[in-house]
Amino acid sequence: MSQQDILNLAKEGDARAIAFLIGQALQSFGVTAKASRENDTLHLLLEAEQLPAEEACLRVAVKGLQRLQPNNLYSVTIYGRQGGQQLPAWTQTVELKKRLTSEPVSPLVAVNAAVAASAAVAASLPASPIPVTLPKLEKPQNVTTAPPPTPEQSPPQPPKIPTPKPTNQRQQKQSPQPELARTKTKKSGLSLGALSLILVPICGFVLASQFYKPSTTATNNPLTSKPAVQEVSSTPAPAAAAKPLPDPKSPSPAAKKPATVPATVSIKAVGDMVPGTNYPYNKLPAKKEMLLESVKPYLKGADILFGNFESTMTDYPYSSKAGGGRMLIAFRTPPSYAKIFKDVGFDILSIANNHSYDFHEQGFNDTIKNIDSNGMKAVGKRDQIVYKNVKGVNFAFIGFSNYGDVHNSLLELKAGAEVVKKAKQNADIVVISVHAGSEGTGALNVRNKTEFFYGENRGNMVLFSRTMIDAGADLILGHGPHVPRAMELYKGKLVAYSLGNFLGYRTLSSAGSLGKSLILDVKMTPQGDFVSGKIIPIQLDGRGVPAVDNNFRTVGLIDRLTKSDFPNSGLTIDDKGQILKKSK
Repeated sequence: MSQQDILNLAKEGDARAIAFLIGQALQSFGVTAKASRENDTLHLLLEAEQLPAEEACLRVAVKGLQRLQPNNLYSVTIYGRQGGQQLPAWTQTVELKKRLTSEPVSPLVAVNAAVAASAAVAASLPASPIPVTLPKLEKPQNVTTAPPPTPEQSPPQPPKIPTPKPTNQRQQKQSPQPELARTKTKKSGLSLGALSLILVPICGFVLASQFYKPSTTATNNPLTSKPAVQEVSSTPAPAAAAKPLPDPKSPSPAAKKPATVPATVSIKAVGDMVPGTNYPYNKLPAKKEMLLESVKPYLKGADILFGNFESTMTDYPYSSKAGGGRMLIAFRTPPSYAKIFKDVGFDILSIANNHSYDFHEQGFNDTIKNIDSNGMKAVGKRDQIVYKNVKGVNFAFIGFSNYGDVHNSLLELKAGAEVVKKAKQNADIVVISVHAGSEGTGALNVRNKTEFFYGENRGNMVLFSRTMIDAGADLILGHGPHVPRAMELYKGKLVAYSLGNFLGYRTLSSAGSLGKSLILDVKMTPQGDFVSGKIIPIQLDGRGVPAVDNNFRTVGLIDRLTKSDFPNSGLTIDDKGQILKKSK
């Protein structure tokens, strides 16, 4: 795809092409642009480690759209959000119709020069845009569908930036367990009087050099799910010449070198989830939203939220396990249940487990479709690598199980290592999801040997994890035994051998250790090295519904298992669940 093709897409109103162009103007200031389109309104999310400056961002976006004059696009809603927050701190809706005139190019923004866009833009933009719907955080103001007036009909007018409107955010009550629930409120904003604009050409745009200043605006709301947006990379252009469009599933290596990256990135992860089944008879809750309601605040706050979805999302009637005996259990969850996972903030759901084919290939494909269509990403198909860019850091997710024909097999170490090496070429951090190990209360301990369950080879988790880290993996998230297991630090990378059950409404046992669970909160460097972590203890009730355990029983269990199974693990776990590297 040539540079001119990128511009043509943007002029046609393609949201992702527009976001790439605007993102190029802002990337030197650590601001990423993400966009979707809803009828004749563009939704544009601008996010940075510090809160993006409202006036400067509005100038770039609004005047950029004026110069582009995209077809049938008459208003834009712009959201400014600080990294790590769920809600935008400021929101503005601007009508573009009256400003689509032939006014002279401003010295502040010269978007026509962004025709050159750059090879990085061309290399990152998919050949065909994928529509993504952003939640409407604020209604567009007086949006019309009339075509813009011609220069003869309306004289040029200087652009006017609308008066900012504060976004109302309700303060949530503190949890009775402050160590677990309290989220630090970040204060950020911009002093417009101190804004110093200088002319700095960035891919044809000109922007402010003094872009951020602190203020007293509180923006964090841990009980509100973050907006669903299409990930859009805005990495610097390595050269002016156009290059062929690469596979959109493999991000450009240039994306590994953003202008600014955070000191740490974070992942929260949970284990096995079955939100009820309607096969062979109904075991579904009367109100599905209640399943994760109690733990919703504790799932917030990380850059990525991961979980293992151990069911299917399908209406397909025929099970591959019908009449197979008591150990061949099939789970089928209605497709509408995808929404409850999206609403609490899940980004990645693993489907690499022994229930993904409970309803044949049709059920497997339905599960992927229903996860992906709800703004999340399913990972687990064989040879599949799912990429996600957060704050300029490229993540790659790979799913493994012992079902090699369907998923990447943990029994095929050489093949698995090759997939990891391929992912590492395009990502800063490679995360492995692996469904492995024996099951039940007798499977608490990890041993460096092959495990079996009812005669089935469930792999050697120690050998697998270390082999994948040797190949370039940075974080191993294990699940499958239905109980928590020990953790280990291997070559500076964290291995969580099992995250246990997290949700099993009337399906997974919660007796004894089977009911002890956790939300694992991991902080890493942008290179994937472990910095610190936290075990947020969870207890499943008799129905298999999770709630925070104020007695910290999971913390004590994992601490004991870690000391027993990996006495030289390199980790310390305190009585409140803090995970730290041992001092040398």
